Amino acid sequence: MSVSAFVFSSSLALKLLSAAAPAPAKAAPAAKAAAVPLSVSEKLVGPALTEGHAYARLAELTDGIGPRLSGSEGAAAAVQWALRSFQADGVKAWTEPVKVPHWVRGEERGEVLASDKTRGHPLFLMALGGSPPTAPEGLTAEVVEVTSLEALAALGDSVKGKVVFFNHAMAVAADYGRFAGLRGRGPAQAAKQGAAGALVRSLATASLRTPHTGSTRFEDGAPSIPAASVTTEDAELLHRLLAAGGPVRVKMVLGCSVLPDADSHNVVAEIRGREKPDEVVLIGAHLDSWDVGTGAHDDGAGVVMVMEAARLLKKLPQAPRRTVRVVLYMNEENGLAGGRAYAQAHAAELSKHVAAMEMDSGGGRPVGVSVRAGEGAQDLLRPWMSPLVALGAANFSSREAGGADISPLLPARVPFFGVEVDASRYFDVHHTHADTLDKVDPQDLARGTAAVAWVTYALAEMPRTLERPAAPANPFPVAPPAPTPPKSASGH
Repeated sequence: MSVSAFVFSSSLALKLLSAAAPAPAKAAPAAKAAAVPLSVSEKLVGPALTEGHAYARLAELTDGIGPRLSGSEGAAAAVQWALRSFQADGVKAWTEPVKVPHWVRGEERGEVLASDKTRGHPLFLMALGGSPPTAPEGLTAEVVEVTSLEALAALGDSVKGKVVFFNHAMAVAADYGRFAGLRGRGPAQAAKQGAAGALVRSLATASLRTPHTGSTRFEDGAPSIPAASVTTEDAELLHRLLAAGGPVRVKMVLGCSVLPDADSHNVVAEIRGREKPDEVVLIGAHLDSWDVGTGAHDDGAGVVMVMEAARLLKKLPQAPRRTVRVVLYMNEENGLAGGRAYAQAHAAELSKHVAAMEMDSGGGRPVGVSVRAGEGAQDLLRPWMSPLVALGAANFSSREAGGADISPLLPARVPFFGVEVDASRYFDVHHTHADTLDKVDPQDLARGTAAVAWVTYALAEMPRTLERPAAPANPFPVAPPAPTPPKSASGH
């Protein structure tokens, strides 16, 4: 089906826009209404809903460029694609250098070996990013199951020479933050206790025997072991076999390799503010993806939403009061080098960054706005929310805005904002071969794009800026907060 078949009709868009505008009888007092140029919403929200530009651009990135893990040819191609696209939109853009890790997947296969209780089974697995390889002949060892890092520590050196299997009970998107540490830190802890390898149940909310990859971290100079994710189905199989008693042995073959760090780039673009160009509203997403699938939800959707916001803002008859800067970060997935490089390169400007947003929760429909700022932030934004009513996003989220790539801005006390999207199905395909264009609904993407464009404009145009938040006690979280399903979602 063509892109045009998916996008909103002009008449529907006009209905949405008219519904967004407050009725005359309920209009705000004249002084307040004059401060909020709602007529601009028609120039931002309307085209975002009707032109299908975001979805068409997402097709270029996913189908045209494909996977783009940092250090790869796909990542380099994506940088050049983004630069050309900004320039074609008439938006000033440039690249900034980033040194990134370069990890290559290689061969990967596994099996449960036959015993007196089973004839053996294949294991559907994927190496975790950062894993070293097994020996060419593979790794064969007995399996021991744990459900927490504390349980692993309690086993001490009894895991020596074994494959530690990290099991968990993730069922809904909000569970991601509870269990992500098993993948990110579990293999390293197992290695320190002498384990021979690690298997981690995929962080998934749905599966058709689909493994989910992701990054794991080993400290420099510390031991490392081959580590892979297994499907939820195979995790349940391992759990049943272990519960039945007797040893369970697996064989895993991983051909991954860690190459020297590679030269790469962030892509930066901006629309200079008409009155306060030194004050910056930053909107960003990460350009890299995992090497499986094509990164449509993670984070192609975020990339095209912020790119489209810039394109639409550039077409306005008058630029916003403040500068809007777009940053497409490299290496969010397995290192965060792009986010750190931006914060370091622009350290002298961060006191003038008045707001920052990162879109990295997929292309679901918008459901609200989040803020992390000082006192009175919601009151400042509330008069600007009416164009979001028909988009279903005129609510304030109960959680604070944030993101992995903008986390290095926390010590500078930059206020954060965000457009929350429905992420209840995000972890069905997250970090899998199934994260492809067909999983993104064009109408949801269009609505999200419209919300991003308008909220960005609001932060760049409103007379006052958000108060800066207090400095965080822990400025660099180990993992970004999990996308949160909308309050209406029941989970699955």
